[in-house]
Amino acid sequence: MEIVCLDLEGVLVPEIWVNFAELTGIEELRATTRDVPDYDQLMRFRLGVLDQHKLGIRDIEKVISELRPLDGAVDFLAALRSRYQVVILSDTFYEFATPLMAQLGWPTLFCHRLEVDAGGRIIDYKLRLSDHKRKAVEAFKRLNFRTVAAGDSYNDTSMLAEADTGILFSPPQNVIDEFPQFQVTRTYAELRAAIDAAAGR
Repeated sequence: MEIVCLDLEGVLVPEIWVNFAELTGIEELRATTRDVPDYDQLMRFRLGVLDQHKLGIRDIEKVISELRPLDGAVDFLAALRSRYQVVILSDTFYEFATPLMAQLGWPTLFCHRLEVDAGGRIIDYKLRLSDHKRKAVEAFKRLNFRTVAAGDSYNDTSMLAEADTGILFSPPQNVIDEFPQFQVTRTYAELRAAIDAAAGR
């Protein structure tokens, strides 16, 4: 049996931090895992910028409440779930993702948690597990699942490498250049065809 592991932001929903940067006008917050390979470095930078501008969880929640899944994502995910086990492996946070999960039909999501104080200041974040995407795929393989993984950023590449088949979806050119071993897809139709081919369907 196959299990499909998908990244969330950039694959099914817009990049939350990019949209927050656009709303606030804070250009530094546009950086994502498409740009910065070291996730801890990126998050420490983000928390510092939030502190500097005195922005907290409520400000980010306002942006998230207005986000919608990418065009075609809901139908793509529903069709995929009708044929495969599907798990979303993301470096986002449950505190951010819940409204988007509702719009996607509540798929299974493994991600991280934020530490927020009583005033709404984000004081820290807690990883579920370091390199959790790769380790989740590794565990699924030990459970005798054939694994197919798709993502778009640096932080997805260890997951793609661990999977039986790894697929890039609408990645930036720098990721394509650095990881030429992965097939590149740019539409949901292409991604679905690549998944079906990997599963022998």
